[in-house]
Amino acid sequence: MEITLDLLKSIALKVYTTVNPLLGTEKAAEKLERGAGGDISMHIDIVAENIIINELKKNNIDVLLISEEIGEQYIGDHQLILKNKYKLIVDPVDGSNNAVRGIPYSSVSIAYAVGDRLKDVEMAVIINLYTQDLYWAIKGEGAYMNGNKIFVSDIDISQKSFFEIDISKKDVLKNLQIFKTISKYPLKIRIMGSTALTLCQIASGSVDAFLNLRETSRIVDAAAGYLIVKEAGGRFFSINGADLNQELLSIKTRFPFVASNSKLEPNLKESLSSKEN
Repeated sequence: MEITLDLLKSIALKVYTTVNPLLGTEKAAEKLERGAGGDISMHIDIVAENIIINELKKNNIDVLLISEEIGEQYIGDHQLILKNKYKLIVDPVDGSNNAVRGIPYSSVSIAYAVGDRLKDVEMAVIINLYTQDLYWAIKGEGAYMNGNKIFVSDIDISQKSFFEIDISKKDVLKNLQIFKTISKYPLKIRIMGSTALTLCQIASGSVDAFLNLRETSRIVDAAAGYLIVKEAGGRFFSINGADLNQELLSIKTRFPFVASNSKLEPNLKESLSSKEN
């Protein structure tokens, strides 16, 4: 069976229906084993991932699944998948720590690619596990939330803007110059805890820029949001200002990145370049 946007939406909605009642419960937080992405898998993560795997098998999908918990697994015809380079890049619960503590900011992220690079992502679906808001994009056809087309904001650096900055404790000191540079701008900073969902906030204009400075940021967190941001007119680039289109679609791929509207892009690149000075 062919992978379609409707199939990706139905999988996301099935995860939502099953996982939503678990949010904020002790059962959701049960720790199991360390997943392929490096974090300890919790019960809620495994439940969500198993739903995705079962739906792919039930629909006779041939695809390489790249997922937070299981790592990489061929589902269906191995040789056909290798030939056609079909890939599904998934974070079954992005924002697991929020989810198990009942903080209403977590999501399911699903990206479909034909190829080996980030630029090869063709469809993306992200669902908010609390509100059921459904975001999606098809390459070349725009980005949507609940059926309505969405666009990034048009706020520039002179206006009050909303930024999210995600950074590990060990990286704070080496990024002090960035903080000093952006602090001169009239902005509000948030740290919310679901990369995929924040990229949707960028795409819909609620947040103006996202500086994910974590060296350990994973492809499974960003692949779907990357397409949604781009299709909404946003920008997605490395902390060195370079294009990230060539990032490998692999469970091992990790990279810091910046997402923003187009008006903030030049200022952000200037601020990030100051890190090297």
